Amino acid sequence: MKKHDLVYLTEDASHDAAIEIINEEAFGPGRFARAAARIREQGPHDRSLSFICTDDGETIASVRMTPVIAGSVRGHLLGPLAVRPSHKNIGIGRELVRIAVEAARRKGSEAVILVGDPPYYQPLGFEKVRYGALEFPGPVDPARVLVVPIAADAHARLEGVITWRDDSVAAARESEEPATGAAA
Repeated sequence: MKKHDLVYLTEDASHDAAIEIINEEAFGPGRFARAAARIREQGPHDRSLSFICTDDGETIASVRMTPVIAGSVRGHLLGPLAVRPSHKNIGIGRELVRIAVEAARRKGSEAVILVGDPPYYQPLGFEKVRYGALEFPGPVDPARVLVVPIAADAHARLEGVITWRDDSVAAARESEEPATGAAA
């Protein structure tokens, strides 16, 4: 058995070409037609919550996180998650998911949502979203909509449209708000 030298890193722009190859290999050209892809094309993913795995310096897996509003939940959409065929079934995907969910939790995300295979993701802490609760910008199998609820009331608030969330607007708004408690 080959010994692996696995290193997990935060994604940066230098990884883009390798990630594109990995996603093409894993999902093919049909990946752009999926409902989750419709959300991801609305705006950029959050590189600070997106990770890659290298083996002996070669990028062999990645997971991306995209900021979303799902009903009234300020969360993140996990995906795509892809691992090169040469490195499948040794736990790399599971570790990338664990790292990404924990990073989202630390950043204050209220939930991590994905469209995926329940038998793979449920052991990683994902739960089914109430059938038909979220409206995606395209067809999606409601039985495959899963969530790691971080906020205590996340399940109750996952009701309505899921769409990309522009965090730069919220940050700009917060910086414009007058300071409170300061003497004039």
